[in-house]
Amino acid sequence: MNKGLSMKTGQTHMMRFMQPLLERIEKGEIDPSFVISHKVPIDLAPQMYKTFRDKEDNCTKVVLDPWAVEAAAI
Repeated sequence: MNKGLSMKTGQTHMMRFMQPLLERIEKGEIDPSFVISHKVPIDLAPQMYKTFRDKEDNCTKVVLDPWAVEAAAI
């Protein structure tokens, strides 16, 4: 508490980087799918919010897909 430490935060320059990143994804140079841990139908959203909140099942990023079939979920 009395060590003179400070913590600073900032925001990313999203507007600066979004377009170049999207272009690289479209060209196939970058594959962001490794971030997604779960892809589920939208009706499982409440369950997945709890899974994410409780850090269960190695849940890091959930994609809610309204056209996904529940049998193929998780």
